[in-house]
Amino acid sequence: MDTREALTEHTNKLHKHLVQFQELDSLREKAIDEALQLCKEGKPFSTDKINHWTDKINDHAKQGISPTRVFVSDEMVREFVNRK
Repeated sequence: MDTREALTEHTNKLHKHLVQFQELDSLREKAIDEALQLCKEGKPFSTDKINHWTDKINDHAKQGISPTRVFVSDEMVREFVNRK
């Protein structure tokens, strides 16, 4: 394999990894939005979906260059809603 082919393969691998990260991060953001909305409405909410996607993101990050995310607590959601 010549250098150009190796670089192309490496670049494609990085791109695929980052696209997968963006998909996971989008699902996490959607779960955050849902929890925030329920909290704002005074309804019961859970951070389970958020932390499910956080766990998937952090596992994915171990395989490449994407960042990790922090696990979210119910209290963190309440504090965020109360700040606004």
